Amino acid sequence: MALAPVGMRPQHYTLILHDSMDPGVHFARCSSKLRSLRGDSVNLKEELNLLFDQFISENYYQTISPSINFRPEDVCILLRHACALVPQSNEHLVIKFCQLVHHLLNQLKVIVDEPTLHALVSYIVRALSVCSKWTHAEVLLALSTVLYGNGPQCQKHLHGLLGEQGLLLLYSAPSQPDLELRRVALSCMTNICLGIPGQLSVEDKYRNQCYGIFLKALQAPKPHSCDELLYSGALKGLHCCLSGVKWRFGGGEEVGALLATLKRLMFQGTPGLSVEWPSVLYAAPLPQYEGPSTPKPPEPPKEAATPGKASTNKKKKTRGKGKKAEVNRGDEGAEEERETMVPLLPKGGGGGGGAAGGGESSTKPPTASLYPAWKRTSSDSEFSDLEGSAQCKLRLYHGRVRQSALHCLLAVVRGVDKRMLYGYWSSFIPDAPMAGPPPLTLLSIVLKDPSPKVRACALQVLSAMLDGSRQFLGVAEDTATPRPSFTPFSLSLAATVRELHRCLTLALLAETSAQTLTQVIKCLAYLVSNAPYQRLRPGLLSPLWRHLRPYVRHRDVNVRVSALTLYGAMVTAQAPLPEVQLLLRQPEGSGGGGSGAGTPQDAALSWRHRDGLSSPSKTPGSHGRSPRLRTPAEQEGAEPGSPWLLELCIQLVTETRDEQSDSEAGGTGAAVASEPSPVRLEALQVLAHLVRGYFCLAQVCMSELGQVSARCLQESDPSVQLHGTKLLDELGTGIIQQNRPESTVPLPARLPMSQVVEFWTEVLRGPLNGALQSEHHPTLQTSACDALSSILPLAFTQLEDKIQMMCITVLLGLTYSENSLVKAAAVRALGVYILFPSLREDVMFVADTANTILMALEDKSPNVRAKAAWSLGNLTDTLIVNMESVGTDFQEELSDMLLLKMLQSATRASADKDRVKCNSVRALGNLLHFLRYGQLTRSVFQRPLEEAVRVLVQTVQSEATMKVRWNACYALGNAFRNPALPLDSAPWSSDAFSSLCSVVTSCKNFKVRIKSAAALSVPARRGCYGDVERFIRVWHSLATALENSEETHDFLEYRYCASLRETLLQALMHLLSLSQWEDMPALGAALAGDEGVAIRGHLLRYLRGEGGDRGTAGEGESGTESLSVLQRTEALQQTLAGLRELQVEGEAEGVRRERENS
Repeated sequence: MALAPVGMRPQHYTLILHDSMDPGVHFARCSSKLRSLRGDSVNLKEELNLLFDQFISENYYQTISPSINFRPEDVCILLRHACALVPQSNEHLVIKFCQLVHHLLNQLKVIVDEPTLHALVSYIVRALSVCSKWTHAEVLLALSTVLYGNGPQCQKHLHGLLGEQGLLLLYSAPSQPDLELRRVALSCMTNICLGIPGQLSVEDKYRNQCYGIFLKALQAPKPHSCDELLYSGALKGLHCCLSGVKWRFGGGEEVGALLATLKRLMFQGTPGLSVEWPSVLYAAPLPQYEGPSTPKPPEPPKEAATPGKASTNKKKKTRGKGKKAEVNRGDEGAEEERETMVPLLPKGGGGGGGAAGGGESSTKPPTASLYPAWKRTSSDSEFSDLEGSAQCKLRLYHGRVRQSALHCLLAVVRGVDKRMLYGYWSSFIPDAPMAGPPPLTLLSIVLKDPSPKVRACALQVLSAMLDGSRQFLGVAEDTATPRPSFTPFSLSLAATVRELHRCLTLALLAETSAQTLTQVIKCLAYLVSNAPYQRLRPGLLSPLWRHLRPYVRHRDVNVRVSALTLYGAMVTAQAPLPEVQLLLRQPEGSGGGGSGAGTPQDAALSWRHRDGLSSPSKTPGSHGRSPRLRTPAEQEGAEPGSPWLLELCIQLVTETRDEQSDSEAGGTGAAVASEPSPVRLEALQVLAHLVRGYFCLAQVCMSELGQVSARCLQESDPSVQLHGTKLLDELGTGIIQQNRPESTVPLPARLPMSQVVEFWTEVLRGPLNGALQSEHHPTLQTSACDALSSILPLAFTQLEDKIQMMCITVLLGLTYSENSLVKAAAVRALGVYILFPSLREDVMFVADTANTILMALEDKSPNVRAKAAWSLGNLTDTLIVNMESVGTDFQEELSDMLLLKMLQSATRASADKDRVKCNSVRALGNLLHFLRYGQLTRSVFQRPLEEAVRVLVQTVQSEATMKVRWNACYALGNAFRNPALPLDSAPWSSDAFSSLCSVVTSCKNFKVRIKSAAALSVPARRGCYGDVERFIRVWHSLATALENSEETHDFLEYRYCASLRETLLQALMHLLSLSQWEDMPALGAALAGDEGVAIRGHLLRYLRGEGGDRGTAGEGESGTESLSVLQRTEALQQTLAGLRELQVEGEAEGVRRERENS
């Protein structure tokens, strides 16, 4: 306890006593004293003044005093009582009270309740009207603190604050002479607009009013006496308005004006920058202000010699030598205090830093032109200590303005429709390196802003712009020969992609701040994920691939994770990509000096190698199965096609080290993973991407990958186990894709079947069974079910019987799981197994699977019902396959009651959501095709049969999704294939044909029309079409559909026109081939008119093969194979021959009748 000096007054002695007191105890004592005061207390003013001083002098920050634990309601009670005691006539006490409000609420992080809010706001508003002007700054600061997060709650005060002639409008007006009052008023409006998660936001009319005030403050000319704090406050308010809501911009130039303002402030404080900033940015495909009117075609990086690029090349060269002359931009300790801006546009014109020419660069350090003199040496500084301090402060404020402007731009990018912003890309992203002054874009900030935080913000904005831009960037193409007189938009967009690659790769090499470096790599990952490399000249990914290699051993964990993420993006970009295939086959040490190993980040790269932690030979506890990366010499004798990236990821996942305690430095402890969990998980994801996109390269390490999956399943971390099962799922899927009938992989290059069987035998005998039974981790069980369903059917047949039985038993048991995700995955896996040739003919397995699926169709979870409907569709597909391959034996062995249950359940499921309905109607069509005559004639099947057909008819005519209607049309056509169905006499037959005739002429979706036309051509007997009237109605519907086959409002439907016309013509010829003599009069009348002329025209083009190329878009959509010209001619000749025979028979019948009459 400190002693008071002689002569100190008692209240001052009290102030010294509380210095050693706990802040919580001090607050409780002072609060108790304050609450005991009354308005008529003696010496009230002196007591209040003393207590306010004691409150304000105490530091309540929890970082300084972690033991502080205040109840917010105690603070609110204290402030409400205090505002009732402080008279507004005493301006000195009013100032102290406002300081107390700001001090307590700010340091204790308290958001006041509604009664306290109303009391304090009312008091402060009255104080502003009563007290002198010199007090208003402190009073407004207290108001700003009270309003923080309480904008929606102070609804009754908003009109007085923001309405016409409102207080905040008066104080924030550009005509306000006191800039401090204006700044604090803007802060009040910012806190009103601040959105708190889970709470309502302020009304739109007040938010829009604040938005306009903030924007005007930023657009108004800056007063000479104003510092950057006004801009920072306005930008924070603008960010609050734009964040958390889907902002709706008005028409005209509102978006362009906002973007122009933000772009100007993105470069606030740039020395040597003299640009006439536009007041509005207009959406245009080419740069509007800071570049020439016509962009040049992109040139290879090595041939480009623009001044701006010469500067960056010299930077790269210096860093490659490991020079220490460069300023470390990643110095996190005092990054903002030492902040300066590299001149982006020198006053004399020319490119940044490289205008001196090549001769000067040999005698002068390359970095000398990039940094001002004061930042190089203290003796060369142009400022005194006082001036230097002012300059540092100004640079700090400039950096905050730039950072806030980028935050606002990020909110705009996230809150506005991306299609609206595509027209403004040229204002923020360059399209190609150009001669003359470089354009001012986000990449200028990324490459040259000295603040790592500002650079990181610019990268976040660029990442948000690139995210989801795949459709827009998909237009880019530069593989064709450019036209000298015309630059197409696709070429300009391709140049933009190349410039993004060039600049971000330079940023990757130059960046030394770990946090910003992470953002650089993430931004590159967004670019790689959205760029159309198949339409671009190869060579973009190769430099990036080489330069990224050292960063997988960076000291910072986040950098290592983001580097692996970028590798994952490269191996998933339009896989398989030829350029990536070549890069995967290259040895790890290839690339020479271009590999990026000479960058100054070497001090942070390969740090584990430097410390001797990553070599398996130095790790006594490392497992023998953990492969290590081969040296270039070892790679020469390695097995061809072994990707180095795959080996690297395996090493990152499996590498271990011994954990030693401090007391046993010489002993060995338990083996733990060398890499942290995020790195290992990202490496596992890269392995999964590699297997999915480049299985032919990954299959060389099939055994090692299986061991990695098994090892991950044995670990205790559920995340690692989950990624291990996903890798296993990708391996199984890769094997299945490789062995599909349509696979282009030659047989010698495929994985031998014996190796596939051995792989799955080891997996199923290993820890996968434990993952399937881990009830405490349902997500892991779900992923394990997916892995179990990815077994190659032929390999499953060759597994041991007990292993096959184990798989089936586990899946059937998991369908009873209480977790819906596990149940859905198990039901889906059974839907895969029912297609296996070795299981689909097993009547007992089919029956067990059917009962399980029918039970799942009644589940309360929509996801389970959707998977069950899909599995039911697969099961009924196998019924049709067995009926055609096995014959009636299989049909007779299957229970009639089970078929009836399946028919009824599928009918009920067809009334469910579209996810369930689309497969339920497919199952109905298969069941109606499968039922035998003896079953259809039984009374118990009559009503379910009618209900099933009625559901299909209603679905065809409904407004459901096109996939559902497409499947319903297919189902009706499938049902028509059953000769036992009484199409000629059943009452529902007319409705079925009518629905198909209606859809084939009126549906907007051509795929639905194709399926309905195919269904109408299925019946094999003329009697199935009913009487002449129905037969002619079907004919007219097909003819009308043929005539309107090119009329559509959706351009995307045109790709199905050829397939639709071919299907319609085949259906018409099918009707002609089945027609009888009674149909001829009506058919002759139809063919003699305009309808016949149109049919003949289409038919001639069809026979000549001029109907258009069906291609991949329409292939298989008609349900029939596309016929060659010869096959089409033969089909027509057979139809005409049948018609001639019919004519001969008709004439003979006519002669016979004439003889009878005579």
